Amino acid sequence: MDKRLVWLAVGSFAMSTVGFVFSALLPQIAADTHISIPSAGYLITAFSLAYAIGAPTLSALVGAVDRRAVLTAAMLAFVAGNGIAATSSSFITLLLAQLVMGAAAGLFAATAQATAVALAGPDHRALAISVVVGGTTFAVALGAPLGSLIATVWGWRGTFLSVAGLSLLTTLVLFWRLPSGMRGVRLPLSERFLAITRPGVAPALLVTLLYLTGAFVVISYLAPLAMEGAGLPRMALPGMLLSFGIGAVIGNLSSGFLADRFGAGRVVVLSMLMSITICLLIALDLKVLPHALSGPLLIGVMLPWGIIGWAFPPAQASRVVSFAPDVAHLTLSLNASAIYFGVALGTVVGGRVLEYATPSDLGLVAAALPLVALLFMLAGRATQRRPVADAAE
Repeated sequence: MDKRLVWLAVGSFAMSTVGFVFSALLPQIAADTHISIPSAGYLITAFSLAYAIGAPTLSALVGAVDRRAVLTAAMLAFVAGNGIAATSSSFITLLLAQLVMGAAAGLFAATAQATAVALAGPDHRALAISVVVGGTTFAVALGAPLGSLIATVWGWRGTFLSVAGLSLLTTLVLFWRLPSGMRGVRLPLSERFLAITRPGVAPALLVTLLYLTGAFVVISYLAPLAMEGAGLPRMALPGMLLSFGIGAVIGNLSSGFLADRFGAGRVVVLSMLMSITICLLIALDLKVLPHALSGPLLIGVMLPWGIIGWAFPPAQASRVVSFAPDVAHLTLSLNASAIYFGVALGTVVGGRVLEYATPSDLGLVAAALPLVALLFMLAGRATQRRPVADAAE
């Protein structure tokens, strides 16, 4: 395997860590900037929206530019964003830093996958992409809990400075190791979005959006859920994130095998059913049990929830590709944007739940959204089968 792929994965790891570690940083940031935790949640929304919009938009603008230059520029912008966040003295400055980092992360992700394929060649395309995307998985498994631990010891600013240091090192290595002259084809934004008109693609993207919205109603506010809802100490957060992250790696790795063996659709349906069950269990746990029992139970569901939650994205991506295999690179990009739109929307919805209800109600709302996604998916299947039956008659 080309070792340069590893450094592309490290870049993905650093950028994704910022997106996933926020669930543990929100209470500290809210206290230091004198705002509420739901208001601090807009930082996750800003990062996610910038990622979702920036990935296709910026990729369309710089599609024909030298990829080493694009990756270097994206990484340097990300480093700058982390530096601004670490030294910010106001919420507005921190919000602007998230917009910069989210847009840079979206551009890097899209360009890194294309670069990996160019380096590995068509015979090793799947492996190259999986290595780069693996950086995101390890960000959930290791980056988020490590960033949470750093925040516990050195504060949330220390987390941003640590990510900035790793990102700067990665920038230097990529600029040194990547060849110049690798250029893609500039594809206008209008052509990128044509893929959404293919039969089945738009409904599948809506399922992605609804599922991720439900998941991040809880994930974005895991800290208040654990500390206020279950009475756990702040030091429990790194361990919870680590347990969830280990589950995410297991779920991510097993999803492809299960999808190939039993069908991507069945894995998606099972993942949604189990996610609904877990979210309802979390809500029931916090509403009924005392802290002495609800806290340990909440910790206990992190590993299986990580497995269940992260079995969804690979299987769902396979479903999305199946509707239009000839434009898989476009539908996967749209699916990635749907994921981050879901993260943004889930954070907004979860924030409103905390404002007007209790942390235990996060689980109820989180369960409702994948239920809607499941019903929508099943209704779509029934609609697709009906014309076939009518034709047979």
